[in-house]
Amino acid sequence: MSNATPTPVATAGPGRPRLIPQGMLLPFFLVTALFFLWGIPHNLNDVLIRQFMKAFALSRFRAGLVQSAFYMGYFLLAMPAALLMRRYGYKFGFMTGLVLFGAGAILFWPAAVIGQYGFFLVALFVIASGLSFLETAANPFIVQIGDPATAAQRLNLAQSFNPLGDITGALAGTIFIFSGIELSPAQTQAMQAAETYGAYQHHETMRVIIPYIVLGSITLLWAVLIGMTRFPKITSEHEGRGEDHGHFRDLLRHPSFLAAVFAQFMYVGAQVGTWSYFIQYIQESTHEPEKFAGYLLTGTLVAFASGRFVSSALMSYVRADRLMAAYAIINVVLVAIGILFTGWIGLWSIFLTSFFMSLMFPTIFALGIQGLGANTKIGGSLLVMAIVGGGVMTPLMGLISQSGHIRSMQIPGIALAYLLPLLGYCVVALYSLLWPALSKRGVLSRI
Repeated sequence: MSNATPTPVATAGPGRPRLIPQGMLLPFFLVTALFFLWGIPHNLNDVLIRQFMKAFALSRFRAGLVQSAFYMGYFLLAMPAALLMRRYGYKFGFMTGLVLFGAGAILFWPAAVIGQYGFFLVALFVIASGLSFLETAANPFIVQIGDPATAAQRLNLAQSFNPLGDITGALAGTIFIFSGIELSPAQTQAMQAAETYGAYQHHETMRVIIPYIVLGSITLLWAVLIGMTRFPKITSEHEGRGEDHGHFRDLLRHPSFLAAVFAQFMYVGAQVGTWSYFIQYIQESTHEPEKFAGYLLTGTLVAFASGRFVSSALMSYVRADRLMAAYAIINVVLVAIGILFTGWIGLWSIFLTSFFMSLMFPTIFALGIQGLGANTKIGGSLLVMAIVGGGVMTPLMGLISQSGHIRSMQIPGIALAYLLPLLGYCVVALYSLLWPALSKRGVLSRI
């Protein structure tokens, strides 16, 4: 085993390297804007789950398949994206991802006209396939354009614009997709008897068109801008030299990377599951209408964005793994309160978890690919594939919320479902605490 000391994640002082190297500002800006763009569909999904429950009369489990279709695109396309970019470069990945993203968004128009839930799932899969290319390219690109000592801070800065997209998606969905018309069981039966329920469902389905057409158009325009811009070739130590692009089997010799993949799977599951059912949690706990719940979802995303910027600044003084450990432990406590004390106390506890989850994805990513050398692109693609945790945990939470509750403790099913995010934060806390020991082991000499 190697006893090499890992590159420090954060240092302070006059000798600290530049966060963004000279000559990299324009590429950094164009790629950072992608973090904003792909945040929009992520949190439009949270609105879609509630909207499709109305428009197609779906159970929580079936509505949760929105996230399964979405994150399956990440899982299936991340590795092909890495292999193609290994041959053609990061710019190819950005262009391909944006075209797929835009095409999938525009597919919402015919899906709404036809009125088939399955068609929407296909469109979401195409969008996510594009996002898989974008994330597989953007995260390691941002990490590698500068000094490794500032990699985690640089990626957290770029990722700080992602929650601004999350906020935009949730707010646009609340305003333009939610109609505010919520039928009681008696009203539904009356409309079915009068044969007007089908018209109501069609009206609710058609409300998704405008936000997705606008999003698709902007995405395709950004593809044109990136196509017109010259991108530098990344030749840092992460990429290796000559034709050495690394090998899959080498990744098995990096314990910190393997642990990062599992931690990322659990974290993304916790994040996506938390937001996907937050509207339902609010409505069951406080009986507030869907639009109010949608605005609260937007508020928790503002907390998430604030956390990203605050965490990026704190990393100039606090090592990234230590900061993430503290944040994860705080979230374990907050989610536990949300499970045990439903109502406004639980609601605000779940609300605050967004602030403390904010640094987790980019920090796990940056810590996970440290020291991978020529395997950075392949390793990055596996960390993106781990995003499928969002597609696994969300329908599982739906099943728990439908079938599980603890009467003796007055814990409803929707609150009990948050045990899965709690488990996710436990895993992140454990990874953060173990990362120094794992990284010091370097590359294992034998498997």
